[in-house]
Amino acid sequence: MTAPIPFHWDGDAMVPLTPFRKRADDVFVIGQVYRLEEIEERSAKSHKHYFACIREAWQNLPEEWADKFPSPEHLRKWALIMCGYADERSIVCASKAEALRLAAFIRPMDDFAVVVARENVVKAFTPQSQSTRTMGQKPFQESKDAVLDKIAQLIGTDAATLKRNAGMAA
Repeated sequence: MTAPIPFHWDGDAMVPLTPFRKRADDVFVIGQVYRLEEIEERSAKSHKHYFACIREAWQNLPEEWADKFPSPEHLRKWALIMCGYADERSIVCASKAEALRLAAFIRPMDDFAVVVARENVVKAFTPQSQSTRTMGQKPFQESKDAVLDKIAQLIGTDAATLKRNAGMAA
């Protein structure tokens, strides 16, 4: 997926911003009809608060979870996977033993992946990126809410309390 080209409305036409004119010439054909869709920009304040909430939750993890998440980033990416914001790859093996060997081989390749072997199938789940380039405002907000709910449950609270406490700490 390529990044959107920013335009401004001059009252008559959508005009690409100067640094993007060459790219617009390469991408668009004169006379062709294109559909425009407004992309809502994400709030930097909301983005920072989200990461403050994750850091707050990580600092308050119960002991049994602390070793599983060596950083707030590990916690966030695990929660993304658990909430369904993940890419899944499955490999069918010849036997259960082979699946276990393959899972053991795959696990160290990605610190953030969740790798599961069931019977003779190995599934690897990797978290989707929440970068502004890959996730628009609406899907980001949905994933943010899901992740904060998940990690709040993990520390025995609710997302509203977590958000409030992170706001005080920021």
